[in-house]
Amino acid sequence: MAERSIAPTAPELVLETESGSTVMTPSHAYHVGRDPLSDVVLDDDRVSWHHAVLRAAEGHWTIEDEDSTNGTYADGHRVHEWDVGPGTVIHFGSLPDGPRAVLTGHAPERPSGILRPASTGTFRQPTSVRPLPERTVRIGRAADNDLVIDDLVVSRRHAELRARPEGTYEIVDLGSHNGTFLNGTPVDRAPVTPGDIVGIGHSAFCLVGDELQEYVDTGEVSLDVQELTVAVDRGRKTLLDGVSFPVGEKCLLAVVGPSGAGKSTLLNALTGQRPADSGTVLYDGRDLYRDYAELRQRIGLVPQDDILHAQLTVRRALAYAAELRFPQDTAKAERQARVDEVIRELGLEQRAGQPIHSLSGGQRKRVSVALELLTKPSLLFLDEPTSGLDPGMDRSVMHMLRGLADDGRTVIVVTHSVLSLDVCDRLLVLAPGGKVAYYGPPDDTLAFFGFEQWPEAFEAFERDRERDWAGEYRDSPFRRQYVTAAMEQPYLPDPEPVAAAPPPPKPQSWGAQLGTLVRRYTAALSADRTFLAIMIALPFVMGAMARALAGSTLDRETAMNALLILCVGGVLTGAANAVRELVKERVVYQRERAVGLSRSAYLMSKVVVLGTVTILQAVVLTLVALLGVDLNAPGGEGVLLPPLVEITVAVALLAFTAMMLGLVVSALVRKEEVTMPLLVLLAIVQVVFCGALLDVRGTIVLEQLAWLVPSRWAFAAMAGTIDLEEIVPDTSDPLFAHSAGVWLLDMGMLVVLSLLCGCLVARLLRRREPAVMRK
Repeated sequence: MAERSIAPTAPELVLETESGSTVMTPSHAYHVGRDPLSDVVLDDDRVSWHHAVLRAAEGHWTIEDEDSTNGTYADGHRVHEWDVGPGTVIHFGSLPDGPRAVLTGHAPERPSGILRPASTGTFRQPTSVRPLPERTVRIGRAADNDLVIDDLVVSRRHAELRARPEGTYEIVDLGSHNGTFLNGTPVDRAPVTPGDIVGIGHSAFCLVGDELQEYVDTGEVSLDVQELTVAVDRGRKTLLDGVSFPVGEKCLLAVVGPSGAGKSTLLNALTGQRPADSGTVLYDGRDLYRDYAELRQRIGLVPQDDILHAQLTVRRALAYAAELRFPQDTAKAERQARVDEVIRELGLEQRAGQPIHSLSGGQRKRVSVALELLTKPSLLFLDEPTSGLDPGMDRSVMHMLRGLADDGRTVIVVTHSVLSLDVCDRLLVLAPGGKVAYYGPPDDTLAFFGFEQWPEAFEAFERDRERDWAGEYRDSPFRRQYVTAAMEQPYLPDPEPVAAAPPPPKPQSWGAQLGTLVRRYTAALSADRTFLAIMIALPFVMGAMARALAGSTLDRETAMNALLILCVGGVLTGAANAVRELVKERVVYQRERAVGLSRSAYLMSKVVVLGTVTILQAVVLTLVALLGVDLNAPGGEGVLLPPLVEITVAVALLAFTAMMLGLVVSALVRKEEVTMPLLVLLAIVQVVFCGALLDVRGTIVLEQLAWLVPSRWAFAAMAGTIDLEEIVPDTSDPLFAHSAGVWLLDMGMLVVLSLLCGCLVARLLRRREPAVMRK
């Protein structure tokens, strides 16, 4: 299907079919067929996969049949090659009732920005057209709006298009939760001129002549990737090198290649999470990077690891996700209806009440996909969805993706598996260095490389490092047919650098997000029986140990050891609660952060739930250890409060600070497996520097290091409460003084350390976020 030379004087024509209109410019040949990557797709069994091609030649247009099974008919005759022009009626597959196309001689007036028709030659019919309003038009999801958008990501009262006295218009956001966009940029109030694109949810509105045209993104979108390049180490190492390829509507594209070929880098560039250093990604003709603030909500991403809390049931996990992703004014019944819809679409009806951890690998992957489908994305990306699955599950997942594409989405899957590539429309093979080694139909790939089996091909990538894989493909007819001729857009020059996209608006207010996160986290912890058992047993065990050491009274023999065990117990309960909680949810957090989750709300939900649990444990620990014990405080009184109350407060604040320190560790480490050794190390440090075993006063570095150890201040506060220096005369530490000022200093330092840990956790969370979210 190589392009012919064309005459520049051929007129621009419009090809009108039942599915829409295509503006045909003489610089491009237009392929017609059932292939989803055709320029004009006709979904009819009588139409061949590659049926016919329209091209300009010597100042006029011709249609050429591509040896179709049922033929091409023009002007009432079956033709092989025929001159066509304005008024020509073409039938494909059958003259009486086959799919019909009509050529007209002029392009309808259209907005300049929707699909860059000047560049693409593509035009879609507007979903609705209405006269320009003479008054304010309110837009939203509620039925009482002037313009109703049936889209759950749209607020009930979203925005207003206001007519100005001088005949101009402005768009005003009404405090919507997902934002109103003008030419891809979020706005609160802005003038609208002819040709501007107002984006609300999945809809775009344009002023065209005396009409207001609406275009609804139904999911059937194309993606054109042009010369993407990514380099690191100040340009010394290239991860992607000039990657270009087209992805058509309803296309399932698989991306394969050896380790280190840049597959994950490409995925991050295509989703906008880590934009390429140069090159362009065009979402149905719109620059994804320039309009990312608006278009990101139309992109779904399923990471390799599960992105849901495994302790929750399928329905409950999806319900919490819907709360976080849909506007706050969405009714519970609306959210539940959407959850039920995606459960049916993914075939999970029989599993909806099961905990996610009890599902098979393939079923868990379906749940992750279901989460992304809640907001009806047009582009769906998946990273290694079949990793760890047996061949049967592998094929089941790939057939599920095939069905999702057929239902009207563009699906791109990065995979190491080659078992089910036959269900894909196109295959992209990346060679080491991030270069395109092949792009085209999967069935032709091995023959192109000259191998019979995939393992041979992957071995060759590693073995033949000097082979110019990219050069061979660049000079092949496959590239001319499947990239050059199939690109919906000509190559555009690199755009001027644009400012980083702002973070997405939060579907819920900060308080509403916090409430949802607290409820979800509480439900997840409550369903974790192992955690519950440890949480309940630990304070009783540590309290019983302290009780055994304390005896009936705190005296010279027992006081020091009892307070030390309380310190160790407080540190262990607090740190053990938190040390795994961030690292095990990292993938969940990263995905939710990318779609608008508040970092501070997420962190605060951990502090609220874990802090409540930790404080209750500390109270139990102290009461089990000391209730009924003669604390031997001076005059039976503490510094400010009853002795038992003061010691309980000190242990509770120590446990809370240790919990915050545990969150620091959890945010710092890369793998959950290393948290337990670090927990042991943390406990040892607390024992050594608390002041009971080692006097660090006057020792440079060690004394200053002890200031950062929470148990140092908690032990001092408890020692001050019972006046340890009087009970154990050998001890002498200014922080042990039985005075209000010293006791408040000890407690205040615990508060300061907690706040410092909270700030550090927030910074560490930011480091783990997608690049586009780092403010």
